[in-house]
Amino acid sequence: RYAHWGARLPWLFNLRNTMPSAAALSEKWFGFAAQRSLPSWRSDTFLGGLMHPINADGSFEPQVCGDATKNLGEVVLFADTFSNSFEPEVAHDALAVLEAAGYTVHLALPSDGSRRPLCCGRTFLATGLVDQAKVEARRTLAALMPHVERGATIVGLEPSCLLSMRDEFLVMGLGAAAERLASSALLIEEFLAREHRAGRLHLALSPLPEKRALIHGHCHQKAFDALAPAIEVLKLIPNLQVDALDSSCCGMAGAFGYEAAHYDVSMKMAELSLLPAIRNAGPDTLIVADGTSCRHQIADGTRDTGRREAMHVVRVLARSLAASCPTAGPRSAPRATRM
Repeated sequence: RYAHWGARLPWLFNLRNTMPSAAALSEKWFGFAAQRSLPSWRSDTFLGGLMHPINADGSFEPQVCGDATKNLGEVVLFADTFSNSFEPEVAHDALAVLEAAGYTVHLALPSDGSRRPLCCGRTFLATGLVDQAKVEARRTLAALMPHVERGATIVGLEPSCLLSMRDEFLVMGLGAAAERLASSALLIEEFLAREHRAGRLHLALSPLPEKRALIHGHCHQKAFDALAPAIEVLKLIPNLQVDALDSSCCGMAGAFGYEAAHYDVSMKMAELSLLPAIRNAGPDTLIVADGTSCRHQIADGTRDTGRREAMHVVRVLARSLAASCPTAGPRSAPRATRM
């Protein structure tokens, strides 16, 4: 609900990560562990940074690789708060992959005409603010239902956000519309795996410099059996060995790992199996994690021993695609971000 304000003054909000005194104050005033970095605000948000005009129906002129006339159907890309405000490259790569595969991509935009991006309400739920979460859920439902009624698939990137449409939305008293949305909402790896099994997915994927991918499953991803589809689509990349980490929760659990009261427990959870396995992975191994909190924990947990950056599965696919499809790239022109 408030993330769009961070994009206006990212340098101010990001001071906390660059000034030790600010980190100490944030722990004293807000309870954020001073040792923990916070997500970096970006001025080049996904929704704000699209340079290609959006059509009246919310779709884009396709930038497909190969036959520009192919159209395998409509999908609606739900750019969650994290992918829009903190890691817009994930959403850009998702758009590139979907278009390269030949789908007409629409964006999930507010139906009330406001510029405030949609939100699933997960962050409110995590802190017990159920009424506020319902407000966001109803707003998202109103924006997505016209697409659902048209038969489009809703495709999401962040497991905790997209999967709330198949879980928490159903117990909020939102009516039959929530059930219809739940049956139409898929994580991007679930969607791509489904299309591959149906023989409709044709991506010109090329081998990567790395020969192995080590994937960590987000807790919601594992609870909904969505880790297997992620492994399935990664295996479409030629010559890439894909292994799933035998790990439990990364320890972030939403806001839990950011809180000073829980920081030590959070890190101990990560050290049970996740972080040791990543430290032991060679430089020719890609670290893959679809959860933004999981990626953050991995980066923080390896910063003193050779920082490792985990990637969303769609970023790995986009890298493989870019080697053979130069037109499959981000829609936004590069812009410097003030930190």
